[in-house]
Amino acid sequence: MTDSHETGPRVIVALDYPDAGSALQLVERLEPSQCRLKVGKELFTVAGPDFVRRLAGEGFDVFLDLKFHDIPNTVARACAAAAGLGVWMLNVHALGGERMLTAAREAVAAADRPPLLIAVTILTSMAEDDLAGVGLQGSPEDNVLRLATLAHYCGLDGIVCSSREAAIMRATFTEPFRLITPGIRPAGSAADDQRRVMTPVEAVKNGSTYLVIGRPVTAADDPLGVLLVINSDLAALS
Repeated sequence: MTDSHETGPRVIVALDYPDAGSALQLVERLEPSQCRLKVGKELFTVAGPDFVRRLAGEGFDVFLDLKFHDIPNTVARACAAAAGLGVWMLNVHALGGERMLTAAREAVAAADRPPLLIAVTILTSMAEDDLAGVGLQGSPEDNVLRLATLAHYCGLDGIVCSSREAAIMRATFTEPFRLITPGIRPAGSAADDQRRVMTPVEAVKNGSTYLVIGRPVTAADDPLGVLLVINSDLAALS
């Protein structure tokens, strides 16, 4: 991918809303220079591809977070369709295996403007006992490393991982392999349903490339002000 993917803000605001109108009320208070936007399953299901096109048309880089996981041909077609929406980044499940990941990579590479393609490893809400319940032995870190190795081998652009795994991942996979980390909470924020959390500055020091932040921004009285503070703190690391 080109260097253009590496310019711009590190923060990705999660638009976890039940409808387009609610999401747009927040988006109107944000600026593309201060954040990127994540559209997940709920919002995409109710608002559809036109909503994604609208966000992209307003200058925002969009991370389409649909975590595709199906047979290789189906995932490849879905990735091609997502690339056609003008998204900046999209993701698939690493648990789909090598053939699925390779098919997704090839589909994205064929797009006129290829987005970044990243793999979901282990959901940040899952602890070791949760993994054991679905038959995955070992710690979250063990499983993340195994799946990240597979994604890297298949030529993907990065992974989603907990910020607490970022240091291990960065020591193993150098730039430009991207580490996208949910579970980011500015100091003083509630952890909510994320089991493995870290502040923005801590996450970047650990090797994170992009930081997914939801309620600390979306529920704030001044969401743009929160972003300005976060971005200022991150800029001080340079």
